[in-house]
Amino acid sequence: MKKILLAAVLFIATTATIQAQFVQIGVKAGVNFANQTGGSSFDGISVDKKGITSYHGGLVAELKLLEKFSIQPELLYTTQGAEYKSAVQDFKNELGYIAIPVMAKIYMTKSLSLELGPQASFLVSNKKEFDAADPKTFDFSLNAGLGLKVVGGLFVQARYGIGLTEVSKEADFKNSVFQLSAGYMF
Repeated sequence: MKKILLAAVLFIATTATIQAQFVQIGVKAGVNFANQTGGSSFDGISVDKKGITSYHGGLVAELKLLEKFSIQPELLYTTQGAEYKSAVQDFKNELGYIAIPVMAKIYMTKSLSLELGPQASFLVSNKKEFDAADPKTFDFSLNAGLGLKVVGGLFVQARYGIGLTEVSKEADFKNSVFQLSAGYMF
């Protein structure tokens, strides 16, 4: 996986130096409305889940390949998770990831785009309020959303990500997140 990531970074860097007019680099940040889908028990204990509000932020690039088609790789720090309520106690599980979404952007108008693509995430922090289960260090999801170029380099995005891998070996939960972002392309 590290070789694939290194190859992607080298590809972006090479493309940027060869065709700088087709590449834009920027920053983005926003709010996450995260939850975890799946089962109703955690390590054998029955629980009710409730979403958490968290954040994301990082770097973004847009590689314009055709007039109405671009690839948008991103490097983000994002927090996801859920709150759990059981008969015994209430607890919160907040997971911090370095996420690498690679979105295909299809421009429906000059400023409105449809975004679809995979996301690989690597666990870097685990703020859990309990000792039930250790999360897996890798998370894979599919994302879909809309982007809007507002004015100049300013843009906004709305995106939904559905997890395809389980968060932990002991639980049948997968990450799910709705993101609202704002950013600026330089």
